[in-house]
Amino acid sequence: MPHFAQGVVKFQREVFPEKRELFERLSTGQSPEALFITCSDSRIETAMLTQTDPGELFICRNAGNIVPPHTNQTGGMTASIEFAIGALRIPNIVICGHTECGAMKGAMNRAGLTNLPHVREWLGYAQGAVDITEALGGGLDPQAKMRMLLEQNVILQLQHLKTHPTVAVALAQKALTLHGWVYDITTGEVEAYDEASGGWVPVEERYGADIAATVLHAHAC
Repeated sequence: MPHFAQGVVKFQREVFPEKRELFERLSTGQSPEALFITCSDSRIETAMLTQTDPGELFICRNAGNIVPPHTNQTGGMTASIEFAIGALRIPNIVICGHTECGAMKGAMNRAGLTNLPHVREWLGYAQGAVDITEALGGGLDPQAKMRMLLEQNVILQLQHLKTHPTVAVALAQKALTLHGWVYDITTGEVEAYDEASGGWVPVEERYGADIAATVLHAHAC
């Protein structure tokens, strides 16, 4: 804890004064560009990964970057999604999986989680991805099979997102775009799901035109 406390002191003395104008603006409200759903894993640092400032991402984290399908039962993810899209009108949702994910390793062997009953039940929301991986990746080596599971889980959770009423409405109104990413902790690479082709490509390739337009606009300004 002393390490964390020292960090808070440094933030108050050095970081906050440098960004005082930003925090004053944020004190009046928020308008995030994306709802970013990722794993609770401590190795995922969203601001570092996306190079964003406070106020740009509305972040939800849980074991396995899971989105339960919509039901009438209220849960933290359901309420957060409803608020993000229904109230804040956030235009993008990113589901970001990652390599070395303990949750996905557990999903592959839920029967072995008898001492973690809530984790076992939670990972049931990834069972479809496990089944697809078992059906399509039987001949793969363990590393490639896990990679397939990470990708299939992101795709499955994107499908679950579409069952949420606020998401369904925003998609129908062309006011929302869904994105699937997988982050490689070892290399720093991030691959994005291309729904049109059903494949995965580097973020730089998937968003190349958008990145170029942003750079051009910045230079023009």
